[in-house]
Amino acid sequence: MRNFNLTPDLAPLYRSAIGFDRLAQLAEHAAANNANSGYPPYNIELLGENRYRITMAVAGFAMSELDIMSEGEKLLVKGNKTAKTDERKYLHQGIAERGFERTFQLADYVRVVGAELEHGLLNIDLVREIPEAMKPRKIDIVSTNTLG
Repeated sequence: MRNFNLTPDLAPLYRSAIGFDRLAQLAEHAAANNANSGYPPYNIELLGENRYRITMAVAGFAMSELDIMSEGEKLLVKGNKTAKTDERKYLHQGIAERGFERTFQLADYVRVVGAELEHGLLNIDLVREIPEAMKPRKIDIVSTNTLG
Protein backbone atom coordinates (compact mmCIF):
# COMPACT_ATOMS: atom_id res chain seq x y z
CA MET A 1 0.00 0.00 0.00
CA ARG A 2 1.28 3.46 -0.87
CA ASN A 3 1.10 6.51 1.34
CA PHE A 4 0.41 9.75 -0.44
CA ASN A 5 1.55 13.06 0.95
CA LEU A 6 -1.43 15.41 0.65
CA THR A 7 0.49 18.36 2.08
CA PRO A 8 1.16 20.80 -0.76
CA ASP A 9 4.75 21.61 -1.64
CA LEU A 10 5.07 25.38 -1.42
CA ALA A 11 8.73 25.58 -2.45
CA PRO A 12 7.88 27.20 -5.83
CA LEU A 13 6.10 29.97 -3.95
CA TYR A 14 9.25 30.69 -1.94
CA ARG A 15 11.24 31.16 -5.17
CA SER A 16 8.84 33.61 -6.78
CA ALA A 17 7.65 35.63 -3.78
CA ILE A 18 9.91 38.29 -2.36
CA GLY A 19 9.06 39.33 1.17
CA PHE A 20 6.14 36.91 1.45
CA ASP A 21 8.09 34.05 3.02
CA ARG A 22 6.09 34.38 6.24
CA LEU A 23 2.79 34.08 4.37
CA ALA A 24 3.99 30.92 2.66
CA GLN A 25 5.18 29.50 5.98
CA LEU A 26 1.78 30.16 7.54
CA ALA A 27 0.01 28.40 4.67
CA GLU A 28 2.40 25.48 4.92
CA HIS A 29 1.87 25.29 8.70
CA ALA A 30 -1.92 25.31 8.26
CA ALA A 31 -1.78 22.52 5.68
CA ALA A 32 0.46 20.39 7.89
CA ASN A 33 -1.70 20.95 10.99
CA ASN A 34 -4.79 19.15 9.68
CA ALA A 35 -4.67 16.48 12.40
CA ASN A 36 -5.65 19.11 14.98
CA SER A 37 -8.50 20.59 12.95
CA GLY A 38 -11.54 18.65 14.16
CA TYR A 39 -12.00 19.26 17.86
CA PRO A 40 -13.23 21.52 19.21
CA PRO A 41 -14.99 23.17 16.28
CA TYR A 42 -14.39 26.89 15.87
CA ASN A 43 -15.29 29.92 13.77
CA ILE A 44 -13.17 32.94 12.91
CA GLU A 45 -15.17 36.11 12.26
CA LEU A 46 -14.27 39.50 10.88
CA LEU A 47 -16.08 42.01 13.11
CA GLY A 48 -14.62 45.19 11.66
CA GLU A 49 -11.69 46.45 9.65
CA ASN A 50 -9.16 45.42 12.30
CA ARG A 51 -11.30 43.36 14.72
CA TYR A 52 -11.68 39.59 14.79
CA ARG A 53 -13.34 36.94 16.95
CA ILE A 54 -12.56 33.27 17.40
CA THR A 55 -15.56 31.31 18.69
CA MET A 56 -14.94 27.79 19.95
CA ALA A 57 -17.62 25.26 20.91
CA VAL A 58 -16.54 24.08 24.38
CA ALA A 59 -19.77 22.61 25.72
CA GLY A 60 -19.29 20.90 29.07
CA PHE A 61 -16.18 22.89 30.04
CA ALA A 62 -16.21 25.23 33.03
CA MET A 63 -14.19 28.45 33.01
CA SER A 64 -11.75 26.88 35.47
CA GLU A 65 -11.03 24.09 32.95
CA LEU A 66 -10.05 26.48 30.12
CA ASP A 67 -6.73 28.29 29.65
CA ILE A 68 -5.84 30.90 27.02
CA MET A 69 -2.20 31.90 26.50
CA SER A 70 -0.92 34.47 24.05
CA GLU A 71 2.83 34.46 23.45
CA GLY A 72 4.37 36.34 20.56
CA GLU A 73 2.53 35.35 17.42
CA LYS A 74 0.85 32.25 18.88
CA LEU A 75 -2.45 31.89 20.66
CA LEU A 76 -2.87 28.66 22.62
CA VAL A 77 -6.27 27.53 23.92
CA LYS A 78 -6.36 24.49 26.24
CA GLY A 79 -9.22 22.62 27.81
CA ASN A 80 -8.56 20.13 30.61
CA LYS A 81 -11.54 18.21 31.97
CA THR A 82 -11.42 17.43 35.65
CA ALA A 83 -11.93 13.84 36.69
CA LYS A 84 -15.55 12.81 37.15
CA THR A 85 -16.63 11.71 40.58
CA ASP A 86 -20.04 10.31 39.62
CA GLU A 87 -20.57 7.13 37.66
CA ARG A 88 -23.05 7.83 34.90
CA LYS A 89 -24.29 5.21 32.50
CA TYR A 90 -24.76 6.80 29.09
CA LEU A 91 -26.94 5.29 26.38
CA HIS A 92 -25.40 7.78 23.94
CA GLN A 93 -22.61 10.25 24.66
CA GLY A 94 -22.26 12.81 21.90
CA ILE A 95 -20.79 15.63 23.96
CA ALA A 96 -17.04 15.18 23.91
CA GLU A 97 -15.49 15.49 27.32
CA ARG A 98 -11.87 15.09 26.35
CA GLY A 99 -9.18 17.66 26.80
CA PHE A 100 -7.88 19.64 23.87
CA GLU A 101 -5.11 21.96 22.84
CA ARG A 102 -5.51 24.27 19.86
CA THR A 103 -2.88 26.68 18.56
CA PHE A 104 -3.65 29.66 16.34
CA GLN A 105 -0.93 31.54 14.47
CA LEU A 106 -1.56 35.26 14.84
CA ALA A 107 -0.59 37.75 12.16
CA ASP A 108 1.75 40.64 12.91
CA TYR A 109 0.34 43.27 15.28
CA VAL A 110 -2.68 41.13 16.28
CA ARG A 111 -3.31 40.85 20.00
CA VAL A 112 -5.97 39.32 22.23
CA VAL A 113 -8.17 41.94 23.91
CA GLY A 114 -10.63 39.72 25.77
CA ALA A 115 -12.38 36.39 26.17
CA GLU A 116 -15.76 35.27 27.48
CA LEU A 117 -17.56 31.97 27.98
CA GLU A 118 -21.27 32.11 27.18
CA HIS A 119 -23.72 29.24 26.54
CA GLY A 120 -20.91 26.74 25.87
CA LEU A 121 -19.14 29.04 23.40
CA LEU A 122 -15.74 30.55 24.14
CA ASN A 123 -15.37 33.92 22.38
CA ILE A 124 -11.85 35.31 22.00
CA ASP A 125 -11.67 38.87 20.71
CA LEU A 126 -8.64 40.05 18.74
CA VAL A 127 -7.58 43.40 17.35
CA ARG A 128 -4.91 44.35 14.83
CA GLU A 129 -3.10 47.53 15.84
CA ILE A 130 -0.67 48.62 13.15
CA PRO A 131 1.97 51.09 14.39
CA GLU A 132 1.99 54.49 12.68
CA ALA A 133 5.40 53.78 11.17
CA MET A 134 3.99 50.70 9.41
CA LYS A 135 0.84 52.32 8.00
CA PRO A 136 0.77 53.24 4.31
CA ARG A 137 1.83 56.78 3.54
CA LYS A 138 2.02 58.83 0.39
CA ILE A 139 5.50 59.56 -0.93
CA ASP A 140 5.93 62.91 -2.67
CA ILE A 141 7.76 62.86 -5.97
CA VAL A 142 10.24 65.65 -6.45
CA SER A 143 11.42 66.76 -9.88
CA THR A 144 15.18 67.23 -10.24
CA ASN A 145 14.86 68.43 -13.80
CA THR A 146 15.51 72.17 -13.79
CA LEU A 147 15.84 74.21 -16.93
CA GLY A 148 17.84 77.16 -16.46
